Amino acid sequence: MTTTLKRSLRAGLRWTSLRMRLVVVFALVALVAAVSASGIAYWLNREAVLTRTQDAALDDFRRQMQDTAAALPTRPTKDDLQRAAGEMAAGSPGYDVLLEAERERGKPIMGYSDLDTFTRDDVPESLQRQVARKQPLTSSNDHEYHLFWQRTSIAGTPYLVAGTRIIGGGPTGYMLKSLDQERQDLNSLAWSLGIATALALIGSALLAQAAATTVLRPVQRLGDAARKLGEGKLDTRLVVSGTDELADLSRTFNRTAGSLEKKVADMSAREEASRRFVADMSHELRTPLTAITAVAEVLEDEADTLDPMIAPAVHLVVSETRRLNDLVENLMEVTRFDAGTARLVLDDVDVADQVTACIDARAWLDAVDLDAERGMMVRLDPRRLDVILANLIGNALKHGGSPVGVRVRIEGEELLIEVRDHGPGIPEDVLPHVFDRFYKASASRPRSEGSGLGLSIAMENAHIHGGDISAANSPDGGAVFTLRLPRDAEGIARNDGPGGQAPDENGAT
Repeated sequence: MTTTLKRSLRAGLRWTSLRMRLVVVFALVALVAAVSASGIAYWLNREAVLTRTQDAALDDFRRQMQDTAAALPTRPTKDDLQRAAGEMAAGSPGYDVLLEAERERGKPIMGYSDLDTFTRDDVPESLQRQVARKQPLTSSNDHEYHLFWQRTSIAGTPYLVAGTRIIGGGPTGYMLKSLDQERQDLNSLAWSLGIATALALIGSALLAQAAATTVLRPVQRLGDAARKLGEGKLDTRLVVSGTDELADLSRTFNRTAGSLEKKVADMSAREEASRRFVADMSHELRTPLTAITAVAEVLEDEADTLDPMIAPAVHLVVSETRRLNDLVENLMEVTRFDAGTARLVLDDVDVADQVTACIDARAWLDAVDLDAERGMMVRLDPRRLDVILANLIGNALKHGGSPVGVRVRIEGEELLIEVRDHGPGIPEDVLPHVFDRFYKASASRPRSEGSGLGLSIAMENAHIHGGDISAANSPDGGAVFTLRLPRDAEGIARNDGPGGQAPDENGAT
């Protein structure tokens, strides 16, 4: 299975994916439609089945009461009622009959078509009261007694119970018809409608999947193209076909990608030209600067013998020449980082000795408190570590004042060096910019002894090792710069890390 296919499957299975939402929406629409249609169909069929069965039974019962029960004597015997109930049930479309009369006032007698199936206890009391109630005669009502019916359930089986009374003192009759067959038919219909609903749901999901595939395939191709574009493949283009909205989107993407490629190419060319200009300028400045520096050093040696009016100018020329020389060296170092030609020359280093050597070479021993145990061995580029330490400690001495504390320790696979001063700290609005090139904390003092590149170069040297530098203010006052480097930068150098290619076996750059 290809990576693209796996990514597509994972994207399709996410609940937030467009494919899943399309499937869910289609399924919900189909479910609502199918359930609504099935519910309406079931309700209509149920009413039709029950009404047809009910009307047939009630019409037949009314006719039987008129033909058979009305023919009984005014004071029928129990046998008369029993025989009449049997005849009515025998000629009925599947219902049982109960006839009730009075042999004497207050002495009711009853006849059953089937005593085991239908007794007076099966007739709801509310129905009995309705049947026995004499209706007032009006212009719209010509009969004292009417036929009433009710659906009930006996032992879990649905039944239709109806009753009426013969006008003029005749018997009262009740019928009981089972609706179990109709219930079974309706259950079968419900199962059929449920299966149809499930099939509709499955069909809608398949249709949604097909629709999603049709719609999302171009979207997926557009997403893959955008991903490649984000990875730097600016020549990525889409094959456009059709005239729909997705085709217009693809054409817009192609135009955007083409414009972006052109702009990036122009910017890269300008950046390369600018970088080459800075490198060439720095290189060309080195030769005259070397001569100027030599002359400045001679003038500095003779400054004490010069005219007092000229000596300050000589000292100014000497200091500015050294500053210019440092700036040129920093610019050349920056161009090497920008061009990707800076490389690591690794060696096994005792960190305590390296920090001590850095401090001693710059005559800072009296101004720096070092907390470092000997024997902490790391593998890194000692020259670049010296550059980092010189910039961090020099910056602390210049802006924070002595004493500057330098603490060295090992945490896991990392080397940590903290440089802390006792100055006023770094303003909060300056903290995010302390490692920016040529950044000055005060716009009113754009000119200072530094070039504004020291901390930036220190950060680049940390990055080439696979490390980092952070700046913060200590709660006790002063600024704290924390350098984090891997104890062994061999993997960074071997894998062509942030600085470029690894050195050869002899450590040549």
